[in-house]
Amino acid sequence: MKLFVFHPGSRMPEQDFSDFAGSPSPTKLPPLGDLGFAACTGGAFVRKASSIPANEKRVLLLLDENLKRGRQAAIDLRRAGKTVIVAFANSSASALTQILRSPGSLGLLHEICNRAHAAITPARDLEPVFRACGMLYVESILPPIPVEQSDWNFSIRPETRTGIFLGSWDWVNPSKNHRLALLGLREVASQMYEPVTVFNLDGWWGRRWLRQLKYPAGLLQVVERRLPYADYLRIMARNKLVFQLDSGASVGRIAVDALLARIPCVGGNGSLDRLLFPELCERGATASELLQTVSRILDHGHERDMAVDQALEIARPLLSFEKVEQTLEGLFHYLS
Repeated sequence: MKLFVFHPGSRMPEQDFSDFAGSPSPTKLPPLGDLGFAACTGGAFVRKASSIPANEKRVLLLLDENLKRGRQAAIDLRRAGKTVIVAFANSSASALTQILRSPGSLGLLHEICNRAHAAITPARDLEPVFRACGMLYVESILPPIPVEQSDWNFSIRPETRTGIFLGSWDWVNPSKNHRLALLGLREVASQMYEPVTVFNLDGWWGRRWLRQLKYPAGLLQVVERRLPYADYLRIMARNKLVFQLDSGASVGRIAVDALLARIPCVGGNGSLDRLLFPELCERGATASELLQTVSRILDHGHERDMAVDQALEIARPLLSFEKVEQTLEGLFHYLS
């Protein structure tokens, strides 16, 4: 089967995934998140309904804050004879609050659910939202990860790894807890002499914040620009672990990045954070407890290796491209 992931009005370029996961490329979008649903089926990501061939009937419609545009897309797709499943383009709690910011928005979601055939969500917590809006069939499906593809294995020799990679970079979104993570890591870095790598995408404003943290010389390594995804993963893979304090209840993309880099992820409460690294991303763990975990496993390479091996054992049967493609095939077969 081929699935066309349709996000009307998206700023991302359209992309064909006929080579499935393919190889990392600076000119291509990575086959992850919602795009992974297209990639695991050899489908495509599109921004316009006209980009979906007439003979292709299976569509995943991504919904964002512009629900009027989403409603019109659902109308057009049904008129064209497509089988339509819907999902939120961003399923974090804060994003959902913004999407459903008014009674009118909720009414639009009701209309969309009445026109679509089904909905999928990465988190069971969102199933009641779709059901309350009239969706008769809702299924929790996590996006696939190309764990079985050697081109997407960014591991390096363990003895060459050093330091901590901070998985957040957003100073503004309070759910990311970026400042708290940096402040907490300062003591760990100083005591264990492990550098912290952080991305600053906010220019002079971000540099001013970083200076005020007063890290010891040489223990804060700052990357000042956006990088192609593969280069980002290569930088991550040089570290011993990833740390985050994200409390936004998102899917858990940072845990996926860590898995592809073959290093453990400590912290985060996303669906994939808790699934892949359950002992390191415990629900309800405090920042202090998570920082203690960081200190412990920095000096225990075998524990870090065990966490990654366990994550791979979890991901391969549940989140491989083959498994998720089979799940999607079953869903569309049921709908037909």
